[in-house]
Amino acid sequence: MEKKHIDLSALRINRNKEQTDGPPKKTGKYIGIGIAVLILIAACIYLYDMIFAPAVEVTLTTVSWTSPAQSNAVLTASGYVVAQRKAAVASKGTGRLVYLGVVEGDRVKKNRIIARLEDSDVRALLNQAIANLRMNEADLKDAQQSFKRQKDLLEKGLTTQAEYDAAEARQSRVIANIELAKAMVEGAEVNLENTYIRAPFDGTVLTKNADIGEMVVPMAASAGSKSAVVTIADMTSLQVEADVSESSIEHIKADQPCEITLDAYPQVRYQGYVAKIVPTADRAKATVLVKVAFRSYDSRVLPEMGAKVLYLTNASDTSNSSEKPCLTVPAAAVAERDGKKVVYRVFDDKACSVMITAGRTMGTRVEILSGMTSGEKVIDKVNETISDGIKVKVL
Repeated sequence: MEKKHIDLSALRINRNKEQTDGPPKKTGKYIGIGIAVLILIAACIYLYDMIFAPAVEVTLTTVSWTSPAQSNAVLTASGYVVAQRKAAVASKGTGRLVYLGVVEGDRVKKNRIIARLEDSDVRALLNQAIANLRMNEADLKDAQQSFKRQKDLLEKGLTTQAEYDAAEARQSRVIANIELAKAMVEGAEVNLENTYIRAPFDGTVLTKNADIGEMVVPMAASAGSKSAVVTIADMTSLQVEADVSESSIEHIKADQPCEITLDAYPQVRYQGYVAKIVPTADRAKATVLVKVAFRSYDSRVLPEMGAKVLYLTNASDTSNSSEKPCLTVPAAAVAERDGKKVVYRVFDDKACSVMITAGRTMGTRVEILSGMTSGEKVIDKVNETISDGIKVKVL
């Protein structure tokens, strides 16, 4: 009976106390939602910048070897090494090639037989012409004796004038036949000589255009025939032919000193001079052809090699000709970030900075002591908008 009077009020939950002791549940929920929304917005902005934001348009330039003389250059042009004496050696005769005595790279002397055509038919005609000549020479002796007898008889009155005239005419006819036979022999000898293909000058064989067994004709008329047998060039006549724009041709003069650099050997320089300015312009390209001669060169210089020519001022200092080329980039491609010199490469359509060690300034270019190698591409004309990781578009 006493359990009925137990006070159960102590077990009652005080809801007012629960509401005042901590933050409301709804308020904490709102804070979490707000943080999630901010993260989502930041992610959207990042994705927009990565995907939809317009890329910065850039151009690329090449890290290359540069000569110290370039600071004295009034103009730079590109061209090719060309042999001024070059010939595609062909035959004046027609026939099958039976002998070819040279290959690419062989040196030949003037008039050396480098190939020969089949000549059995030509030799037969030559032998026929020689036999005809000998027959007419034999007739000449008989005709001369007959004419002498008729002359003696006419003086004694023992023959007629008609017989004398006939003997004289026969002698003249035989003499004419001999001259004709000699001409036929000479023509047959020329045809025989045409079966021999000789070197027109001292030079080096560049290409072999025909093989033994192929038909050779003066002007190839079918796919199975050849006109030129080999191509020969005089390696002592190499010059660089470069196109100079009409607007810049005023800076070029005859005998102007130049510096030549081959694309194959960018660290080797050759001294040259303007040998000739061709007195005509190319209407399509608006350029004038300038031929630059080497003062001296070695066996590394080959026809059709690409070359770059620096046209120097007449008063330029040539004392730095012994200095080696150095690795450079345009000065506009070098930027300073956090006190360090950097250039920017393009990787996956993004700008990636590369720290370099810069050296001296050479005109519009800057020497690179370390950090890059020749031939690498970097962004040209770097400004404040270019930074590490920014999206770029190469023009």
